[in-house]
Amino acid sequence: MSLTDAELEASSENPVKKTLREGKPVVGLTLTVPSVEIAAQAAGLGFDFLWIEMEHSPITLETLRSMVLVTRGLKAVPFARVPVNELWTAKRVLDSGVLGVVFPFTSTPELAQRAVAACKYPPHGGRGSGAGLATFRWPAPEGYYDFADRNVMVIVNIEEAEAVENIDAIAATPGLDVLFIGTSDLSFSMGFRGEQDHAEVQGAISKVVKAAQKYHKVVGAPVADPGLMKKYLDQGILFFQTSTEILLMASGAREFLEPFGKLISKPKSKSLY
Repeated sequence: MSLTDAELEASSENPVKKTLREGKPVVGLTLTVPSVEIAAQAAGLGFDFLWIEMEHSPITLETLRSMVLVTRGLKAVPFARVPVNELWTAKRVLDSGVLGVVFPFTSTPELAQRAVAACKYPPHGGRGSGAGLATFRWPAPEGYYDFADRNVMVIVNIEEAEAVENIDAIAATPGLDVLFIGTSDLSFSMGFRGEQDHAEVQGAISKVVKAAQKYHKVVGAPVADPGLMKKYLDQGILFFQTSTEILLMASGAREFLEPFGKLISKPKSKSLY
């Protein structure tokens, strides 16, 4: 069911936050191609959010603005992963209208606090009052600024061994919504070069989940394989970043090509990219 602007105004609550607050899982599609048409199609498929990838893709701010705009009246809420954990990077995507920011390599409590501050207006943070398109995309009855402070989601990537060591202090950060475990980068940081099933990596994941539960935070993870979702749900993980639009295209092509032996095989990988 599509979420119209009128319905959003009536609820005045980020539907992703609401679903998570109810203890239900949310699922997002990763967008890496700078295409407004793909964003529009993806937003109406049934995903809870769009993970607009600006760390590992050529998507620019100009394209992001258009991608956000075409989600109006559609179900999926636009989020963006920024290249670095800095106020200025978050400010620019928020002013373009995303309702959640993913901050990479947040491995200390200081960086977690910086992420929260980048997404809140004073006195709660340091975001500047030049929202632009965001005020048009989210026409909340109480005004955009209060709406944003309540509804913008702060998502930090836990993807280094240092982050796991500091996880209790990171999870305790007020205003933080999601601890997203970057399982591939975490495995590299721990010396296992992408071996996400390694016992030590799995132990690190469990440690993050335990800290999140202690401080009532949501845990997220990437799922290149849909089968992983059941395993992660059993562990208490509720926020899922699924495959890219490119890999979904490849998956759909398989149905047509395999019966005729025309599929060009690719190396198997657990990475989303």
